[in-house]
Amino acid sequence: MDIKSYLARKKEIIDKALEKLVPPADAFPPSIHEAMRYSLFAGGKRVRPILAVAAAEAFGANTAGLLPIAGALELIHTYSLIHDDLPAMDNDDFRRGRPTNHRVYGEAIAILAGDGLLNMAFEVLSDPRRLKAVPAKRLVAITKEIATASGVYGMVGGQVVDMASEGREIDFPTLEYIHTHKTGALMRASVRVGAIYAKAGKKQLAALTRYGELTGLAFQIADDILDITGTQEEIGKDVGSDLRKDKKTFPSFYGLDAARARAQEVANMAVRVLKDFGRKADPLRELAKYIVNRVN
Repeated sequence: MDIKSYLARKKEIIDKALEKLVPPADAFPPSIHEAMRYSLFAGGKRVRPILAVAAAEAFGANTAGLLPIAGALELIHTYSLIHDDLPAMDNDDFRRGRPTNHRVYGEAIAILAGDGLLNMAFEVLSDPRRLKAVPAKRLVAITKEIATASGVYGMVGGQVVDMASEGREIDFPTLEYIHTHKTGALMRASVRVGAIYAKAGKKQLAALTRYGELTGLAFQIADDILDITGTQEEIGKDVGSDLRKDKKTFPSFYGLDAARARAQEVANMAVRVLKDFGRKADPLRELAKYIVNRVN
């Protein structure tokens, strides 16, 4: 299958769903809504919501009712990017080829824009209209998945250890903790959300959980590599920032060639996990390959 065409089609669908979830830029107070939309519609690949949709499609599920939930995943991801870029954290100037949110709107509005997106995600998930497509028990399970992946047992915990590790010698288990929590937790949750929505069995959910873990790890290794080999024009953000902040990464532990080999190995493992799934899981297989071969 042509994964680039698949991603383009799904991105268009996700973007239309997001337009229905967030207020227009001129809604009062316009300063916050404009800032939220600035980052949300800055051209992201929508990998996390697409992973959720692809996981549900692997079971032949109708994904129309999943789209708002998938959109909530992107709201949370965008919030995390706004906050990651803040002066108190990574202090980056560019994201997705444009000045970061705080560079355009100021630090206070950027913080609040991230807060607004995070809370709006849970507004979406708790909207009674979701119950038309997802029974309450499954919707609660989905909401818990997303909340856990976003909090101290997921992204927040990973970010804390990442910041605490700057300029320090850390061991490899600590690096893996950072990667599997700061980046991997929400990607794992995205796959699980799609599977739970589609009523996956216990064995199937376990396989897709492992797929999500491996795909998240491969994604972060690829990011580490791009921070060294990419250009600002290609990846749309500051390059070499890991080196400047003296962050430990897969390339700094093992070198570029070994990091590339590890990323490919992890992606291949993710594909093998899907051996008992049919052709409907091909988008998931191709996504794992795409993640390690992307240029941005």
